[in-house]
Formats: sequence, C-alpha cells, structure tokens
Amino acid sequence: MADLYSQLGVARSASEAEIKKAYRKLAKELHPDRNKDNPAASARFSKVTQAYDILTDKNKRAQYDRGEIDEDGNPKAPFGFGGGGPRPGAGGFRPGGPGPSPFEMNETADLSDLFEGLFSGGQRRGSFSGFGRRAAPEKGMDIAYRLPVPFQDAATLKPQRVTLSGGKTVDIKLPNGVEEGSKIRLAGQGRAGPGGNGDAIVTIAITPHPFFRREGEDVRLDLPVSLDEAVLGAKVKVPTVDGAVMLSIPKGSTSGRVLRLKGKGFTAKSGQRGDQLVTLMVDLPADDADLIRFLESWNGRGRGNPRASLGV
Repeated sequence: MADLYSQLGVARSASEAEIKKAYRKLAKELHPDRNKDNPAASARFSKVTQAYDILTDKNKRAQYDRGEIDEDGNPKAPFGFGGGGPRPGAGGFRPGGPGPSPFEMNETADLSDLFEGLFSGGQRRGSFSGFGRRAAPEKGMDIAYRLPVPFQDAATLKPQRVTLSGGKTVDIKLPNGVEEGSKIRLAGQGRAGPGGNGDAIVTIAITPHPFFRREGEDVRLDLPVSLDEAVLGAKVKVPTVDGAVMLSIPKGSTSGRVLRLKGKGFTAKSGQRGDQLVTLMVDLPADDADLIRFLESWNGRGRGNPRASLGV
C-alpha cells in the first residue's frame, strides 16, 4: 500500500496548507458523484480522504511518521507479531514459515497443551485466559471516515451516501441533532477479524454555506432590502434551507430588524426544528440624484436623535 504522502502526491515535509490543497484537488477529481461508473475512482477517493484525515491530525501524523500506526490509522503490530517471527498455525508453531498473523487469522488454533507445558499453573496467553477458558476471538479493526455534508443537507437531514474503502457505497440517515463532528457507526463495515467485522466510524463535517450560518438549532441570514421595501413594506422572496419562500417586510423597517421564519432551522435531538432568523440590511443606492435632493430638502424633520439610547 502506498504511503499516505504518496497517496496525496506531497512530500513528507509538506505543510498542512500544502496537504489541504492537494486533497481539495484530488477530492474534486475523484468524488463519487463525478465518477458514478468508475469504482476505482471511488475507492481512491476513500483512500485520499483517509490519508487527509490522518495527516491533518497533528497527533496521528506524528504517530504515522514514527511508524506507530499504519495507513488506515490502526496500531501496527508489536514486535514479534505480524513479521517473520514465530506464528501460530493449525499444526503448532512454524518458525519463519508461512501463515496468517494473529491479527489476520480466521480460525484460532488449539494450542492449550503447548502453553500449559510452557507456563506454570496452566496460565495461557494469546487466545486463552489464565483460568483455562478460551477468550472470545477479537473483532476486526474499526475504520474511520470523514464525510463532508452540505449545510442544507445537514439542516434538513437529507440522507447521505458514503463510499467505503472497498468501493462499496452505503446510504446513511443523518440523526436528529447532527452537528460538526457527530459520529455515525456502521456496524460490520470495518476490517474482518476472527470474531467478526469491525465497524465503520463516520465523522460528519458540515460544509460552510456562503450566506447561511448556524446558531444553535437556528439558521441566520442577512437579507438585503431596498430603501422603498423597508419604508413602504413589501413581500420579498427569501432563501431557506428548504427552498425559497415569501416574506413580508413591515412598513418602516430599519437595518438590523430581525424577522422569524418558523421551522426553517436545524432539527434538534428532540425532533423539533429551529427557526430561520432573517436580519434586514437596508441597501442604499449609490449616487441617486433624486434621493439626494429629497433628503437635502427633508433634512431629517421630526426624526429625533437615533443615538439617544446610547447616551450621545
């Protein structure tokens, strides 16, 4: 398996910014949505995403550089296991001979007699307990995935598709209360092991939106309105995570006024949705001669001091 730096096409000395740049380029090329008829591209997308997750985590990158974890983020076998040393096989120890490592065996050989002769008191190691009972075989390792989710999809709990390391695609349902860093466990989708498959652990990464922002379970939006819409009132089209809706602007609205759209936010763990809070931003035209003449003649008659509440 190519090392993580080679998978991303960067040097081992690459900075975090260089790693992120390389990942963005590869993710754009290999994303499953752009390669629906190319399983190899989908499989490679999973590999480069896994490489990105490890190399942008300072602790995991240091562990990988020291040789403590492998390309999947799993601990490497300790000295004496998984290498060329003695390995238990169906017929006993075969020094230097072929055979699966303790982390890959599908069956557990019965070595109880041998261990009883080597260790006093019948104490056993490996797959055996100190009381003569066979320990349950270990499950395979879990595999970690990072799943980017569009902002609107996270708010509306739209099902997402994740491509696993073997190229298999799985549709997952986002849970109530999903947020950045939420983890979803896919049972049995990890590495194979003597005691069954491990799990896939999917970490949610919510993609920032160009104009929506999250505040708890609510969604915030700054909405530009024209001067006449603010002064005279109007019905305007407003984007929401569920699609555009019509919103009534009350007469005499000023910049900073907040209007509420019920049930257009994120879904809480309770199942109740938050709201969308729309902040009006009056957009004044530049160099409008008629408006300038009007204001010069009006000169703020009856306006009072709009800063009186500030004590100035």
